[in-house]
Amino acid sequence: MGLRWLRLGGRSPHMAQSEYDPDYQQALRQEILTPIVQRYFRGTLENAEILPQKGPLIIAMNHAGMSFPWDLTGIGILLSQHISGSIQPLAHTMFFDHPWLTWWLPPGWMQVVGGVRAEPQEFEQAIAANMILLYAPEGIRGISKGWQQRYQLATFDPSFVRLSIRHKVPILPVVCVGNEGLHPWALNLTKIARWFRLPMFPVSPLILVFALFPSMGVWAMRTQLRYYVQPQWQPWKDITTNLSHRLTYEQAESLRSQMQQILNQLCKPKPRG
Repeated sequence: MGLRWLRLGGRSPHMAQSEYDPDYQQALRQEILTPIVQRYFRGTLENAEILPQKGPLIIAMNHAGMSFPWDLTGIGILLSQHISGSIQPLAHTMFFDHPWLTWWLPPGWMQVVGGVRAEPQEFEQAIAANMILLYAPEGIRGISKGWQQRYQLATFDPSFVRLSIRHKVPILPVVCVGNEGLHPWALNLTKIARWFRLPMFPVSPLILVFALFPSMGVWAMRTQLRYYVQPQWQPWKDITTNLSHRLTYEQAESLRSQMQQILNQLCKPKPRG
């Protein structure tokens, strides 16, 4: 951080607004992210034969890790090998404009790689434009789960169900196992997080390494990320009454319950012998 401060002439990194660059996204994916996902996180994709060949599509996945969202990055990399078209993540606003992240990520980096701000208007615009969106229905509640709740799915935000119905865009559920190991034994100190205006403040024995090497802020522990693709869901086919917030909440909760059951089964200890 000190070296970067000196390179900038004694100034802090500045915020910048940039535009999506598909060529840069493809180069970043092929040259940097793919080797990391395949060799370091050992990402595997199960049931790839049921994947659609193209969008529009909302890819809904459980989220955990209390670290840089490598689980969402990993599924984006693996799916791009089977689905034509760019896959763009719906990302928390902190990845766009939080001043602390400018020390770890280049200014405007999230926009350049195709990130969509997790705000209602931009979410709907992306859906209406027939994009392939990578979405975590748990939102920041998922990534900030402590170690004790690592296998417990948080409440799903129903907005993706409402937009899926309105624009008739299928939802592709994906269950991830292994993302809980990105930052093991971590606790979320919510009071300190609010003081620093952060969505989470993880504390674990690994924080000692981070304190010595702050440039490792976007890194995580080596784990095996396993992704299990589920059949497509077209929620508008289940609608028999007028669309309401209660109805979309119930449908989102039904999907959460189904994914929780699958996660429980996948994480169930195997009998010895």
